[in-house]
Amino acid sequence: MNMQSKDAAPLAGKVALVTGGGTGIGRAAALGFARKGATVVVVGRRRAELEAVAGEIDALGGKAGAMPADISNEGEVTALIKGVVERFGRLDMAFNNAAASNGGPIEALTTADFDRVFATNVRGVWMLIQQEVIAMRALGHGGAIVNTSSVAATGGNAGLSIYGASKGALNAMVRHVAIEVGGDGIRINNVSPGLTRTPMTVDFPKEMFDAVAAHTVLKRVAEPDDVSDAAVWLCTDEARFVTGQSILVDGGYNIAGMR
Repeated sequence: MNMQSKDAAPLAGKVALVTGGGTGIGRAAALGFARKGATVVVVGRRRAELEAVAGEIDALGGKAGAMPADISNEGEVTALIKGVVERFGRLDMAFNNAAASNGGPIEALTTADFDRVFATNVRGVWMLIQQEVIAMRALGHGGAIVNTSSVAATGGNAGLSIYGASKGALNAMVRHVAIEVGGDGIRINNVSPGLTRTPMTVDFPKEMFDAVAAHTVLKRVAEPDDVSDAAVWLCTDEARFVTGQSILVDGGYNIAGMR
C-alpha cells in the first residue's frame, strides 16, 4: 500500500486523533486515516492495543503514535490534546469514538450506571471537543471533528434509557458547537451506527444479530469499516460543506423505525 502518493493521500501532512482507537470502529478509523496519508494519534486506556494499531500503521508505511488516556478525566483530556500538538505540531481532525455503554430495565439501573455512561459519552466528549477547538483555533487552519453517536439517539428500544439519552445529547451538542466554530473553518458532525460487529458486541447472541439484520434494509449488520469510512470521509475536503449533522450509518435500519 502506497501512503505517500499525493493522489492517494489527500490527508498527507495532517494529524488525526482517534479515541477508542485500539479496537473495533476506532481501529478501523485509525487505519482509514493512515491510508489517506494522515499521521494518526491512537488514544484509549489500554496501551498494548493502541501500540498494536500504531504498529499496523507503521508496517503499512504510515505514521502513528499511541497516547493512552481516560477521556472521562479532565486533566488527562487537557494533557492529551496539548501533548498531541507538542509532539506532532498540529491537530487537523479528531474522531471522538470512545464510549461507555450499559443496558437493562430502568428500575434495575442505578445512578452510578447513569454517571459512568454520561461521564464518558457526554462529559468526556464535550471535554475533548472543547480542547480540540481550543487547539484548532490557536493553530489557525480550521479542522474537522467527528463523534460517534448511535441509532439509539433517534430511535427507541427497551433497556437503552441511559445509553440512548447520552447519544441524544451528542446529537444536540454538535448543532450548537457547529454554529460556534464554523467561522473558524472548523466542522463538527456525528456518525450514528447501528449494531456493529466489534469486540464490544462479540458476546451478543446470534439471535440479536439475525433480528437486526432482518430489520435492516441492506439485510446485514455493520462491520467496523462501514462506520469508520463515513467518519474519515467527514474529515476530508469531500465533506467540506457538511457540519452540524448526525448521519445515520445503519444500512437503513431506522427507516422503518428502530425497535
